[in-house]
Amino acid sequence: MEKSFQVIVVGGGFAGVAAVKALGRQGVKVLLVDQNNYHQFQPLLYQVATAQIGVSDVTRTFRGMFQRYRSASVVTAKVVAVDVHAHTVTTADGDTFHAQILVLAAGAEANYFNTPGAEEHAYPLYSVPDAVRLGNDLVRALDAAHRGGSDGGGIHVVVVGGGPTGVETAGAIAENFKYVIPKYFSQELAARSSVHLVDMVPSVLNAFSDKSKAYATSHLQAAGVRLKMGQGVTEVRPDGVAFADGTTLPAQLVIWAGGLKAGAVVAQSGLQQGRGGRIDVNPDLTAPNTTGIYVLGDAANMTDARGAKLPQLGSCAQQAGKWAARNIHADLTGGTRTPFAYVDKGYMAMIGRGAAVAEIGPKRFQVQGPLAFLAWLGVHVVLLSGNRQRISAVISWADDYLSHSRSHVVLGSPTK
Repeated sequence: MEKSFQVIVVGGGFAGVAAVKALGRQGVKVLLVDQNNYHQFQPLLYQVATAQIGVSDVTRTFRGMFQRYRSASVVTAKVVAVDVHAHTVTTADGDTFHAQILVLAAGAEANYFNTPGAEEHAYPLYSVPDAVRLGNDLVRALDAAHRGGSDGGGIHVVVVGGGPTGVETAGAIAENFKYVIPKYFSQELAARSSVHLVDMVPSVLNAFSDKSKAYATSHLQAAGVRLKMGQGVTEVRPDGVAFADGTTLPAQLVIWAGGLKAGAVVAQSGLQQGRGGRIDVNPDLTAPNTTGIYVLGDAANMTDARGAKLPQLGSCAQQAGKWAARNIHADLTGGTRTPFAYVDKGYMAMIGRGAAVAEIGPKRFQVQGPLAFLAWLGVHVVLLSGNRQRISAVISWADDYLSHSRSHVVLGSPTK
C-alpha cells in the first residue's frame, strides 16, 4: 500500500538531517528514508579507522535526533527506485511512499574513475562500515607483521588522493606508525613501516593556497609521510599500486580518497547528471525540468548567485538543507522560493598532532599550526550531531593528544 507524506527526504547526511529538522519545526509531515538508522559524521571517519575516536562518537540515531518533531518519521530501508514524475520512493522491502515534494540527499560513493583493481582492492572511507573494516584490517596487518619478528617486513600503506580526506588519513596513520606502534608493538616494526600519499596533481590540498600547501607538505613529511605527487594511479593490485610512469609501490593496504560521485539512487533517477554524476541544480536547489524535486549535498552541483561552484563540504550541505526546507515550506504554503545564499566559512584540513591549515571565510584568512588545529577542533565539535558525541569526542582527543592511547580498537570478523 502506498503511503503519503508532504515531503520525503532520501538520505540522512548533513543536508537531509538539516532539511528534516527545519521541516519538523514547521510541522510539515516529513519522512526520512535511509538504509541506516543513524546519521554518520563523515569528516571524522578517518579517526575511527585509526582508532582515535569510537564509532559512537560519529553516529547518532535518527529517531533520537528527531524525537522532538512530532511530524517527522523515519524508515530504515534501502531505496531502490525514485520516480521523479510520480513523486514516489520504492524501497528494497517493496514499500512505496508518495509525497508532494521529494528531496534527494542520498550522498555519494567512492569514484574510482575506472581505475583497474581499485574497487576490488582499495579501501574507501565514506561510511562507518568502511572505517571499521579499514581499522580492523590495519590492526590485523600489524599483528601479522609483529609476529614475524625482526625477520619480518613492516606495514606499508598507500593513500590515493591528496585532498583533505587523503591528507588527514595519511597524517593520522603516519602518527600511529610514529607514536602508537612503538607503544603497542615495537620500535623495530615502526621503523620498517611506511605510509605514502599519492595523487596525479602536483601538490597536496590542491584547492588551498600555496602557503597552506607548503605547510601541509612540510608537516606531512616531518610526520613520515612519503609523497608521490604528479603521477596518476593506473592500477590497484592486491599487493600495491602502479603508476603512469611505470613505477610501483608495494602495500598491504591501499586507501582510496581519490574523489566522490553521486550514489546509485541519483544515477538511476532519470535526472540529467553533471560533473561527478551529480545533478546541476537550479539556484533555488530544485532539479531542472521537474516540479517538486530538490537535490542536495553530495548529490548536487550547487552554485552561488554569481554562478560560482559551491564546495562539497558538510557545512555547505547543512546550509543547503535548511535553505531547501525554507523553499519547500514556501511551496506548500503558496510562498516564493529564493536562491540559495551560501555563507562561505572557508576550508580546513588536519595535518597531524597540533598541526592544521585553515582558510577562513570568503576572503580566505589563512591560519596554520596550533591555532588552526584548535579552530579545526572547534568547528568539528560544533558540527557533531549531539552533546554526548561532542563530549565523548573531546575526551577522546584529549586522551589521544596526551597519551597516544588507542582504546577504541575493536576487531570484528575478517572482512576481506
